[in-house]
Amino acid sequence: MVVGVAKIELYFPYPNSLKEKRQILRALTQKIESNFKRISIGEVDGHDLWQKAVIGISLVGNDKAFVDSRLTAIIEFIKKISDVEIVNVEIDLIGY
Repeated sequence: MVVGVAKIELYFPYPNSLKEKRQILRALTQKIESNFKRISIGEVDGHDLWQKAVIGISLVGNDKAFVDSRLTAIIEFIKKISDVEIVNVEIDLIGY
């Protein structure tokens, strides 16, 4: 069993308030969840900052290469969205 965790720091260039940031972030997480099944995603830092957020994504699989490729695909998916920029990514794969 392999657990994959990605910590992704995001920058939002367009919102002027926390409300706008949260709307963009909610739409982003819904798009990710609809395109990538069986993952967990949530905001883990930057809650009170209107141009920054840190999201955590996790998934479990049997194969390390599969888990790594899924996390990489999610990151590439986020890069294609124009409302957000990726500042930093950390990926950990933990085997059991």
